[in-house]
Amino acid sequence: MAAGRRSPPGPCCPSRVAVPSVHQSLPEMDFERGIWSAARDGDEQRVLELLERRGEPSQPDLAGYTALHYASRNGHLGVCRLLLRHGARCNARTPGGATPLHRASYCGHLSVARLLLNHGADPTAADEDGRTSLHKAAEQGHRELCTLLLQHSPALAGISDAKGRRPRDVAHPAVEDLLDT
Repeated sequence: MAAGRRSPPGPCCPSRVAVPSVHQSLPEMDFERGIWSAARDGDEQRVLELLERRGEPSQPDLAGYTALHYASRNGHLGVCRLLLRHGARCNARTPGGATPLHRASYCGHLSVARLLLNHGADPTAADEDGRTSLHKAAEQGHRELCTLLLQHSPALAGISDAKGRRPRDVAHPAVEDLLDT
């Protein structure tokens, strides 16, 4: 991939390939220089430098996402460990109510989800649509992740979202059998 280009769209990245503009806004520049970009990119050394310099692992960006949200979404286990070791809040919420566990669950990052749960992430936390991490994992067909979440909190299978749908109702066919209650 050419230098300066972002990853192509995928199941966890709905945006088009973007070539950075020479006319970046100040918020864009702040993001690129901040801990959020380093966490998104899995740059452990840069994350550590920023933590040592600024010391706030749970500072949200202008959209309300923390570095742990970005690292969780992208499956950067080492960055997640580093952030949690420095006191990142594993239940931090975006304005839409998403937690790092929601992000890891949607994208199928089993090791990251396990780490977050071991650090006290709440699997029953619901976003503004009433969806839990199990809704997210089930929708995408992440079988091992669904199993992990159900082992951690069996009651998740019965939680309905804002439209009255349980995880089974939104599940990919590959995981429906796990969610039969």
